Amino acid sequence: MEKDIGKIKKNDTTDIVVRIDDFGGRTGLTIREFVSGDRYTGFTKAGTRIPSAGFLKFREMIDSISLDDMKEPEGAGADTESSTSTGTAKKPFKKSSPQEELPDY
Repeated sequence: MEKDIGKIKKNDTTDIVVRIDDFGGRTGLTIREFVSGDRYTGFTKAGTRIPSAGFLKFREMIDSISLDDMKEPEGAGADTESSTSTGTAKKPFKKSSPQEELPDY
């Protein structure tokens, strides 16, 4: 059984896909990267799987995060890049409204 929940765009070639699936006869929540490229299109090893037995704990952890916890630091807008301790540039977390619908793929 596979039930796609939604996806979040990570960059031009990568989406983060959330789905309920059955792996090895056990149901769980899978959060995995899906890439679209010239050499490979499909799921990568990057991601995780939450077994159904741990799902309620995972949901409690996610529900404990307030929207204030996810606010951007001053001066770090969605269109700017910030540097990490290694000196490489990364885009900051993009906020989305709770009502925003996840696109189908």
